[in-house]
Amino acid sequence: MKARVHVMLKNGVLDPQGEAVRHALGALGFEGVDGVRQGKVIELDLADGTTKAQVNEMCEKLLANTVIESYTVELS
Repeated sequence: MKARVHVMLKNGVLDPQGEAVRHALGALGFEGVDGVRQGKVIELDLADGTTKAQVNEMCEKLLANTVIESYTVELS
């Protein structure tokens, strides 16, 4: 089984990397981009029987800083 974890900064938390990307897009001539939020994707190869609750626990304890980040989990 595989899990894909999407981690993003929560709304209201400053995102300097996203702002740098927005600025670079403007410098390259791409107009109309009012904001960029940058995140990360973590892909996990899991043993059979691993539950979504276990993956959520992994996120809460290590993969995401839940004070400033939110996450979603996709299992396949």
